Amino acid sequence: VQLQASGGGLVQAGDSLRLSCAASGRSRGTYAVGWFRRTPGQEREFVAGISWSGRKILYEESVKGRFTVSRDSTKSTIYLQMNNLKPEDAATYYCGSGVGGNDWVGTSRYEYLFLGQGTQVTVSS
Repeated sequence: VQLQASGGGLVQAGDSLRLSCAASGRSRGTYAVGWFRRTPGQEREFVAGISWSGRKILYEESVKGRFTVSRDSTKSTIYLQMNNLKPEDAATYYCGSGVGGNDWVGTSRYEYLFLGQGTQVTVSS
């Protein structure tokens, strides 16, 4: 399955954005979806992840209480609702698929496959 992120843009600090991650192609089974972000010169860092079942959700500490990850009922689109954005949230955001059990979600970039391009989020102070 290929996942493609979209929905980025330029916002002011305190604003909200909702990123979407659209799945296309055939999946061989269940997969978790992880949201990661990267700034120039840095490695992708984990932001949030949701298991196939939706029962397990993890967040990076700095986004807890501000970001919410969800899947639609068809499991073809995964969302990252980002509220109260801060300048340090500015990055290119990616979504990737990770193979595991129904309730598995990982936090390492090595556990995910990133096939799509990212979407740029810029936050002005």
